[in-house]
Formats: sequence, C-alpha cells, structure tokens
Amino acid sequence: MRASPRRVAFDVLHAVSVEDAYANLLLPTRLRGAALTGSDAGFATELCYGTLRRRGLYDAVIEHAAGRAVDTIDAPVLDVLRLGAHQLLGMGTPPHAAVDESVRLALALRLGRAKGFVNAVLRRVSERTEPQWTELLLAGVDDPFERFAIEHAHPRWVVASLASALSAQNRGEELEALLAADNVPARVSLVALPGLADAALSAADAELSDYSPLGLRAPSGDPGADPRVRSGVVRVQDEGSQLAALALSRARPIASGERWLDVCAGPGGKAALLAAEAARAGAHLLASEASPARTDLVRRALAPLADSVSVRTADGRTLGADPLERYDRIMLDAPCTGLGALRRRPEARWRKSEDDVVELAALQASLLTAALSALSPGGVLAYVTCSPHPSETTAIVDTVLEGHPAIERLDTADLLDRVTKAPLDARAGRGAVQLWPHRHGTDAMFIQLLSRPDGA
Repeated sequence: MRASPRRVAFDVLHAVSVEDAYANLLLPTRLRGAALTGSDAGFATELCYGTLRRRGLYDAVIEHAAGRAVDTIDAPVLDVLRLGAHQLLGMGTPPHAAVDESVRLALALRLGRAKGFVNAVLRRVSERTEPQWTELLLAGVDDPFERFAIEHAHPRWVVASLASALSAQNRGEELEALLAADNVPARVSLVALPGLADAALSAADAELSDYSPLGLRAPSGDPGADPRVRSGVVRVQDEGSQLAALALSRARPIASGERWLDVCAGPGGKAALLAAEAARAGAHLLASEASPARTDLVRRALAPLADSVSVRTADGRTLGADPLERYDRIMLDAPCTGLGALRRRPEARWRKSEDDVVELAALQASLLTAALSALSPGGVLAYVTCSPHPSETTAIVDTVLEGHPAIERLDTADLLDRVTKAPLDARAGRGAVQLWPHRHGTDAMFIQLLSRPDGA
C-alpha cells in the first residue's frame, strides 16, 4: 500500500531519532519509494524537516502538555507527538485534522494502547499557539542564551558557541539573525562541473548563484529529475562547499602533473569539483576516505571523472609516514559538529553535544598535523569545516601551526574574492574566511588556506 506523507515523515523522523540516520539522505529515498510528488512530497518534507528543526521546542511543549518528561515516553509515540505538534504549531493544520491524523498514524504503527494518550496530549497542545507556548516557556528565564534557545529551537550550548564565533568577528549583534536563518529551509544549490557542464551556466533558463562562478540555483521540485543531475555533470552542492573547493583549486595557477589529495573525501561532493578542476589542467586527484562505506559513495560520485581521479580507503591520520607521499594541493574538509549546516541538516543541533566538540577538535588537529606533513614545498592546503565553532576553526589552526613554524597562512579572504563573482565580506581572523547563512545564503563554512614555502 502506498505510504502517506505523514507515514513517510514518521519513518524518517524515527530513523533519525533511534538510528542516527541523516534526514537529507533518507527522505529523498523514502519519497521516491512511496511515489510521493508535488504537494504530497512537499507536505512530507515540511513535516519532517520542520519537526526536526524545532524538536527542542516541541519536546518542551509536549512535556508541559503531558505532565511527564519526554524521555519517559516510548520513542515511536514521542515521534508521533512531535509530528502532531509541528502540524498544530508550525504548519497551521486545523486541530481536529492534526489530532485525528496523529491518532490514525499511531494505530497504523500498532501503537493502539497509546491512542488515548496521543489524543489527550495533542488536544492540550492545540489550546495554545506557538507564540503563546513560547511565552509560557520563557516565563522566569533570565539567561539570554537560554531565551534564544527556546525562541529559536537551538540547544543553549549551540547558541553560546555561535555567539562566540560572531563576537570574534565583531558581529555579535547578528546572533538572532543567524539563529533565524538556521530555521529557514535552504534553497537547493547546484554546481556545474567545469569541462563537463559548462553549457549549463549559459542556458537561457539558468538562474546563477551569487558568488560561485560555477553555481546555479535549482528550480523548485526534485533536482534528481534534472537529466544533468542524473548524469552526474551537475551536482547538488551548497555554494559554500563550492567556494571551499575553488579556494584551493584556484589559489594559484595549476601546473600539469600536480598531485592533489582530498583527505576526508566522503561522500564525494568537493572531490568531484576538485577532480573536474584538476582534469582541465592535467593534474590528478587522490580521493581518500577512512570509512569503506563512504569510500563506495566517493567512487560512485567520481564515476564520470575516473580518468583524473583515484580512490582509496585510508585513515588521514597516517599521512606523512611515507616521505615520498607528497601532494601539491590538499583538501582537508575535517569531520566536525556540522553546526554550519543546520538549515539542511536540522537534526545536527540535537545530535551533538559540547563533549563532541572536544573529541572532534582532537581529531581535527591530528588530521591537520598529518596533512601538513604530506604537503609538498610550494604546496597549498585548505583546512575546511562546516562549523563556525571557534574550537573547530581558528583554534585548531593556531594550535597546529605552533608546531609547524614554517607553514604560512595565505590571505584566504583576498584569494577567494578574486574567484567569486561578488565580494564576500567574509574575512575572519588572520585572513581566514567564515561564511554565514544569514549574510551569504550559504552554509557557515570556515576556510583557511595554508602553504609550505619552497625549501621548507
């Protein structure tokens, strides 16, 4: 039987909750499997992503309405309640429809014993609007970060981290605008791979992006329906990711025979753009990934570029062990909290904790140290994170370079402004680049180019 939009949204939400699935990867598959298109696909998408974005707020509302902590509610029942809360408070669904459909969903999931509980809780939720619930939850809360956390559905530690990152650039007053931007669905961006899809940029119906010379804005609907996307010559890729790859590939002229390395290449988006850039100038890219499963994703992503790229499974922390293994350009898009992509991966805000930052920072420092040891004299390395958290960005570069005095920081902001179609105004500390969703319409990507001088 064809799955309903609510059932598809539940399946994805529950997989995120209990299996740590990624909604942006799972939802398109479930939509296609259920043959949902048009308004039905749009409803399922908003129901799923909207619930994930505002999960923290809805959990607080559910706790108040249920009179019990959410961690005492069975996981599938809680996800039904979350979906119902979003319909009531975020989508304007009439209360009788939201409540009745939620009860039907519970029955379809064989949660019949919970139908009375679902009905009672959601009826209490429907007694107030979202602003009224927010006002109730804010009563007696004086801490400004906690207030922002409630109003904008971010964990408090994330609010504090984003405030610190903005303050470091004297942009502290932009915090609320950033939090609001995190809750606005990102429009799908595309990249036309150079040498393979150049005509896409000059097509009569092309809507070009603001900054990337290779960027396009996808029309509404499923980008997978575009034959250029299906063939792999045009890719779905945030404009910030495009700029990170182009900062490295266009930092200086490419010499034929250069050896390039993408240290953490999975799932292959930046590697594909780098491979296309390398192919045009006679360079060769090695895409490396520690996870065998993600290595398979990289191979599929790079299939149209097989002649200019090699793929391997390897832990980037082992780089430098072989003194003959040296590269002219290295992309290190390090594993991070993903706090810069909350528009597209809303579950990331609830999945990570402050403890994860400490663990990830240690990994990031190890990867950068190893990657620098494999950088050829005269070579360029791009340290990139999809997070603006200072502990994952400037602090990592500062700490690692203390042990590598010969390595130079390149003025990444100046170099990137020579690549983009418009000035970015994205200069961070010591010449790095920090992109922001509320300022640039991109993920909050951090980019720092480093170089080993000739003879060093």
